[in-house]
Amino acid sequence: MQKRYRWLMLHQFDQTLSQLKSLLNLPSPSSGWIRAIRESLGMSAKQLAKRLGVSPPRITRLEADEAEGRVTLNTLRRSAEALDCVLVYGLVPRTSLEQMVKQQARKVAQAQVQYVSHSMQLEAQKLSEALLQQEVEAVTEDVLKAWPRNLWDEDDATRRYNTTDRG
Repeated sequence: MQKRYRWLMLHQFDQTLSQLKSLLNLPSPSSGWIRAIRESLGMSAKQLAKRLGVSPPRITRLEADEAEGRVTLNTLRRSAEALDCVLVYGLVPRTSLEQMVKQQARKVAQAQVQYVSHSMQLEAQKLSEALLQQEVEAVTEDVLKAWPRNLWDEDDATRRYNTTDRG
């Protein structure tokens, strides 16, 4: 994908994901969704077992597995259908995707500037804190413009990216 379209795609996906933010405050039932919905419907484990085509003890195990976070998506999907529900599955960022990219770019920029600053300090050319922060902001912008493939590589935090030369 062309770099110029990455921000457009990121913004569009951020808007889609923002609709799911309200789900972050929705607590999961301690007994799990399957059991909570089954019991709310007044459906017995035996009745759900029949709908799923499994034995009643399998429902007990299924509900325990879900409550412990050990159930597969496929099993959840089949269970939802048997309860006349729809499985909703998604990943909801704590912040926006845009904010995550900017934070990572800043992290990379800080590592690069710190590396250069350390070298300059060894040569008795230490920069002031204000100049260091100004440089971090400038390098952050360069990293965001370049949006390198290895932006998220933790071991490459100090690598110099192909950014514009500010001379």
